[in-house]
Amino acid sequence: MEVLGHGAGLDELLRLVRRQGSPAEVLELLGRRTGAEVAWIGRGGAVRAATAGFPRRLAGALTEHVERLTDGRLAAATTRVGELEVHLETFGGREPRPVLVTAGTSALSRDAAALVSQAGGLIDLLSRASEADDGSLGYEAKARQVRFAVLTALMAGDVTMARRMTTGDVPPILSAERVRVHLLHCTPADRDRLTRTYLDSSGYHGAGLMVHCPAFKEHLICPVAEDAELGGRFRHGEVLRRLVRENPGYALGVSRPHPLAATAEAYGEALHALAVARNSPERLAAYRGRPSLVHVLPRHAALAWARAFLEPLSTVPKPTVDVVRLIAMFPRSAVARLLHLSRTTVAAHCRRAEAALEIDLGEVRVRATLDLALSLSALQPDLAVADTQVAPPLGELLQGTPAVTWAETFLRPLRDTRHPNLYATVGAWIDANTDAQRTAAHLGLSRNTVRAHLRAAEHLLNRDLLTTGSGIHDIVHALHVTGAQRAQPPTEFGQCARWSSTDVAS
Repeated sequence: MEVLGHGAGLDELLRLVRRQGSPAEVLELLGRRTGAEVAWIGRGGAVRAATAGFPRRLAGALTEHVERLTDGRLAAATTRVGELEVHLETFGGREPRPVLVTAGTSALSRDAAALVSQAGGLIDLLSRASEADDGSLGYEAKARQVRFAVLTALMAGDVTMARRMTTGDVPPILSAERVRVHLLHCTPADRDRLTRTYLDSSGYHGAGLMVHCPAFKEHLICPVAEDAELGGRFRHGEVLRRLVRENPGYALGVSRPHPLAATAEAYGEALHALAVARNSPERLAAYRGRPSLVHVLPRHAALAWARAFLEPLSTVPKPTVDVVRLIAMFPRSAVARLLHLSRTTVAAHCRRAEAALEIDLGEVRVRATLDLALSLSALQPDLAVADTQVAPPLGELLQGTPAVTWAETFLRPLRDTRHPNLYATVGAWIDANTDAQRTAAHLGLSRNTVRAHLRAAEHLLNRDLLTTGSGIHDIVHALHVTGAQRAQPPTEFGQCARWSSTDVAS
């Protein structure tokens, strides 16, 4: 035992607390100064921390005393257990109160007893601070879950449900008429830091949201209100742009303005823009607005085909349909993370859908056809006309003037003489079912060269090809329409068009 005055011992305890020492460290110091074994007993009579030599069996012998202290009937007590002099003292004003126990061969001196009381108060404060930190982390986790739920409702186009989820404390973004989605690429650790830094008192981010993407750990999804009175566009948008300028590893893709109920479409645009941003010196790109095939096909005829194609899915459970919608856009591993499912469960849903539609979701051309049907079915149709529309073959839709014009315009950047190899590489990549190694072998190139060509194509087409692959389907359709890939016509509306695997015409 080191002999120090009460004041010197208290000073050392305070220095330890200023260094953010733990309750266990305070107990060890207290044990050295008093010569006693010390324990901190929390709720339920459990020993939360103790010196190395504290006899654990002693806690059981003190149960009655501890109960009388924790419920407020006593503030302190002294007793003898065997050869040990035991002193108990309670702290805090909220029941059940924690108890500090000292046990030694002799009773505490006056200075030692005073030091024990001071140390107990400090341990109580440290414990409360730790509980507050845990509570804060719990609050942040729940707030993050609510923000994700709000974003999920917006992605489904249900603004009313998003507002209900906020339980009356509606964030400003849900009052916006139009939003842009900013998709920030950063490190996973920075996602946590950024969401905390810009968090407001209600758990949101003012006129915007910052939501962790569950599928891609480097993505932070940030829908931002465009309404001038909300100030989101200028405040939040500039903050994100500044972060990109100041952090070389960051990149930002920005959508066009969309109605709040069309957040999903804005997210898709931001995803494509991010693919361009990551391949540009500025690491910043806004979506340039090249339309997808779904927007140029004759509406009612295309919808009739889509309904006929998807009709077999009416026989499978809704969770299977939900999984299939995501599989058309994201890799299976990402879908599993997004829905908090195992890969085995996702695979089972895919097999069920494949059996119903008589397709193979492992084929990129099949997924492209499925994605086209799902995208068409998501449009707002004139139901009265659509229900009476005769469903045409897919080949007929793709041979029409709108589709041909779209495809030629879409592929024009790849046919530019300044990029003589990109068109052949992209076509061969699709023909190889997006397998870069097979593409490289077919073209006599290295795998790295193939990926470099694909990154260049992302920039020219303003489509994401390598992160989620959500931009691949437009390329599949454009190549087919222009004749770069020959295809057999669809056999039945319930079956996918079986595309041929002939070589790409370069």
